[in-house]
Order: sequence, then C-alpha cells, then structure tokens
Amino acid sequence: MTTGDGRPTGDGRPTGDGRDPGGEHAPGGGPAPGRGHAISGGPSVVERRLHPVTPLRRAWAPVALLAGWAVHDPDQAQQQLSRLTTTALLLALAVVVPAAALYGFLSWWFTHFAVTDTELRIRTGLLFRRTAHIRLERIQAVDVTRPLLARIAGVAKLKLDVIGTAKKDELAFLGEDHARALRAELLARAAGFAPQAVHEVGEAPARELVRVPARDIAVSLLLVGATWGSLASAVVVPPLMWLATHSLWTTLAVAVPLVGGAVTSSAGRFAGAYDWTLSESPDGLRIDRGLLDRTHETVPPGRVQTVRITEPLLWRRRGWVRVGLDVAGSSNSVLLPVAPRGVAESVIARVLPEAVVPDAAALVRPPGRAGWCAPVRWRGYGFTVTETVFAARHGLLRRRLALVPHAKVQSVRLTQGPWRRLWGVADVHVDTGANRTVTARLRDAEEAARLLAAQADRSRTGRGAARPDRWMTGGPGPGPDGSG
Repeated sequence: MTTGDGRPTGDGRPTGDGRDPGGEHAPGGGPAPGRGHAISGGPSVVERRLHPVTPLRRAWAPVALLAGWAVHDPDQAQQQLSRLTTTALLLALAVVVPAAALYGFLSWWFTHFAVTDTELRIRTGLLFRRTAHIRLERIQAVDVTRPLLARIAGVAKLKLDVIGTAKKDELAFLGEDHARALRAELLARAAGFAPQAVHEVGEAPARELVRVPARDIAVSLLLVGATWGSLASAVVVPPLMWLATHSLWTTLAVAVPLVGGAVTSSAGRFAGAYDWTLSESPDGLRIDRGLLDRTHETVPPGRVQTVRITEPLLWRRRGWVRVGLDVAGSSNSVLLPVAPRGVAESVIARVLPEAVVPDAAALVRPPGRAGWCAPVRWRGYGFTVTETVFAARHGLLRRRLALVPHAKVQSVRLTQGPWRRLWGVADVHVDTGANRTVTARLRDAEEAARLLAAQADRSRTGRGAARPDRWMTGGPGPGPDGSG
C-alpha cells in the first residue's frame, strides 16, 4: 500500500489486494522509457525516479509537523516562541529549513518505480527499505491530475484505482509528458497487450463525445435543492443568532462558516466540473475536467457494474439528468454531471452495449397495498427487467434509476419482514462487484419469488456472454474478488 505521497507502506506481509508491500524483486520485462538504473539479476528492468520538483513537496512534512503541534497546543507554542530570542529563532530556522530540504531530497532520492510484465513496483526507504507490488491485471483505472501549482511547474500526479483498495495509490510528481506516457503504458499492459508491443501502442486516440457547457453546469447547480438549502441557512441562521445572543462575535462566528461553506461548496463543484469533456478511446471512456485542478480520468470497459441516472425535480423541465457509475475497485463515480436525457442515453449505450434505458411507462409500480408499508414513497418505486439489465427506480422529488447488467450481478436476495409479509410484498436485492446493491422495492411476494429464480438464471447466462475485463485479450480478467 502506498501513502498519499506515493510512498509504499506496510510491514512486509501480502495485503491480499494484489499489492505485496515487501519482499524480493520479481523478474521483470523489457525496459521502459525514463531515467533510472537496471535491477541486477534477471532480465533488465529500468527503475525510474519521480520528477525533481518532488522534494519541494515532501520537504513540507517537518514543517507541517511543527505546525500541527502549534495548532494542537497553541498556548504552549506561544510560550515557547516568546522565550526565543532573535538569535535563537534564526538558529532554529537555520536547522529546520536545511533539515526539511534534506528530508525532501532523501525521500525523493530513495524512491524508485518500475513497470514489469506483471506489476508496477514502487520502492522507497533509506533505513527501512519497502517495496510495493501492484499487479497490472488489478488496475481498474489510471488518472492524471494536475493541481494548479503543479500545472505551473509542468508536473502531474498519476493516481491508480486498484481492486481491493478503498484509497487511490499515486505517483507524485511526474513530468506531464512522462505521466501520460506511463498512464498509456499501464493501461496497455492492463488491457492485455503483449509486453513487446506496449511502447508501440502509445496513448490510444480519443474521439470527443460530449462537452458540457459551463452555463449548463452553473444553472444545474442553481437548480439543486442543496444549493438553496445552504444559502437559506446562511441568510436565516445569523439573524436568529443575533436576536438570541446580541453578540456580534458569536453571530460572526456562526455567519462566516455558513456563508463561506455555501459559496465554496457551489464554487468548488462548478470548478471541479468545468469544461467537462467525455471522449471515447480503445482503453475506455475518458473524462477531462477542472478549472483550476485539471483531472484526466478513464472509465475502463468491462469494469462498470451499475449505471445510475439521477433526475432532480427542478431539472425535469429542461430534460436534464445526471449519469453516475459504480465501477469495481474505482472511486470514479460521475460520468456526466448534467446532460439532456437523449445525450445521456447515447453515452450509456457506449458503456452498456445493447442496453436500452427504460422509460417511465415501462417501470411497473408496486401493488397498491404497498402504500401500507411505505406511505407516499411507494409511488416513486418502479421496476423492470430487459434482456440486458435489471432496472429499479426510487424517489419522488429526486428520481434515481439504477441499471445493472445481468452479467455484473454477484448475488440475488429476497427480504421480507413481518409487516411486509402481512401485506404480501417483498424486496429483491441484487449485489454487484462494486460492493453496492440495487433493490426492486415492495414487489408482490409471488412476483418477487419468481424474480429471484429468474434473475439468478439471467446472471449465469449473462456472465457466459460478457466481454472480458482485459479487453485486448480473448479471455476474461480477474473478477471483482480477484478470481478469474
């Protein structure tokens, strides 16, 4: 496992998620482009270092430690600072600054990474050497992110989604060109290209499908209840606090966080979705987005477990929807932040070939007696099954429709409590490889029993005809649990 700055952690034991943070070097494949030195013994594998600007980032660690102590115990920190003379303060700076610089340099100098035929290997440590092994077939996605300061310096982070990990691993920082080349190499190897052909493949060409206008993003944020709720809180709560306390400082202490949170939340979401561009390439659907921090993400084919379509109440007049994804082993969850329904359905067809998004008329409501189990809410429930997907809807004001390909269903369950048994209704749950569940709620009990058996058969048949996860090979890759 690696830390947020790209350094592997662990105690030398296999993690069980495809990464072994320790142990001897495995035989490698052919050399990859970049600086470094070959590992002795076995075929040549070139180890590379991160970008030389990385020490500047890591040098902040000792400074952050001191700042954390000062925040944790401000009185003690103030007393210690008041005792320091100018000479002592200068001497302290003369020690701390070079020590921080030395730490940053050594952490960079002793960090190497290499790509072999089977894994990405990250090695770090001066006194205690650590090695993380990330198996290529477990890589779900490789994203390139460029924070504002990194864009100015011409560097980028490489973030990896790996099966079995809740947090992304990253290599920070690499040169922009180097990051894109390494991303293309990892995706090509993960896709199943022969090692000798990886460097000839390069970055796959992309064809733009959708570019979301900035105006649509701004208007969509204004038409979401959460935005108005935060603004209403910022307007209403401070006057009430003033009437209750007549204290200016108390009112300001409440008003500033509320106003700041309302503004920064909306502004942050707009900046994150700005210039959202969705493109299609052989390695999957690519997402480029961001105003200040640019992010380059990839949704690999075969990894999508569920497609979720969200339709807030105030978006319906404009015919807008939001498209989200559940991807096995990946935190990438948004495919389109806002788009006309027709555009969204055409994009979904790229993610789920041969799947058709059912319209509202095709979604069958629960029987009327379900109202005794979920008053009012039962009217927002709907369900249908097509040849390719299990589709379930819930929500009245904010409609949410989930589409699960039959091949991605890991298990099917029927649940029925005493009250629902009395009214003859039950829920049918389908579990996916992304550790998420989609539920057909309050179905007739007999219908639910038939659905339970039929869905299990459809899932077995769908898995037999599913596309391989390693899409450039003829055989399937590992399942979400790591099995073949």
